[in-house]
Amino acid sequence: MSRSGATRALVRLELSEAVRSRWLLFTGAVYACVFAAFVWLGLRESRVLGFTGLSRVVLNMANAVVLAVPLVALVATSQCVVRARQSGFFELMLSQPVRRRDWFASVVASRLAVVVGPLVVLFAGALAAQGFVAEGDQPLVPIVARSLAVTASLAWAFLGIGLWISSATRSPERATILALVAWLGASALHDFALVGALLRFRLAPAAVFALAAMNPSESARIAILSGVDPELSVLGPVGFWLANTLGPRLALLVGVGWPALIGSFALWRAAKRLDTSDLVG
Repeated sequence: MSRSGATRALVRLELSEAVRSRWLLFTGAVYACVFAAFVWLGLRESRVLGFTGLSRVVLNMANAVVLAVPLVALVATSQCVVRARQSGFFELMLSQPVRRRDWFASVVASRLAVVVGPLVVLFAGALAAQGFVAEGDQPLVPIVARSLAVTASLAWAFLGIGLWISSATRSPERATILALVAWLGASALHDFALVGALLRFRLAPAAVFALAAMNPSESARIAILSGVDPELSVLGPVGFWLANTLGPRLALLVGVGWPALIGSFALWRAAKRLDTSDLVG
């Protein structure tokens, strides 16, 4: 069997496993609940920064999934390698004409489809519904394209982090704890540390942006926000500096490129560890 054929077969195996374990249903349910809540809020007669109706729904949804996507991606990947090692799957896999990298590529592809696929469906549904329920609303295509690019990059980052955690730990319990710590660090602890630093020290706007953008969730949030308010007035002096130094396009580049770089590095480390570690025992 060729390497590409082996990878395709393993992708089908991993996707079928995700369907059987109801991972796809869980991911879709999480996104649907968030989306439904913001549909109810966004279709009300209120206007924020010139956006209302479905455009407001999509923008709020994108900001919400900045928190949801990392958690879903970490939960989906943090158990992959460690459970495969403990269950004896690797013993069976190593007896077949496939390489470790083939299996790893299939895990990445299948988990990315499970995490991002339902989100694509929901955003596509919003595009389809705009003509029926939101005539005269802001055009959704640029907003949806920006939101999907940012959230897909963020999913890639935390998929890589989750697989790196899974490949570096020897027990599912420790992998779960490290995954939760990673999510808390990205969603809350980093913000608290940054606020504490700002209260303690006087930092230049460039330094504040650099410290914030180190967190892939924050860089994604800035990229989404720059599409809503190009002036970034809600960020105060830092927003003024960003608007005049980077602008919306470079902010989008940072919001997509930095998480993608983090995810690629984490996946490289996870794949390297998988290649050199003992997969049995």
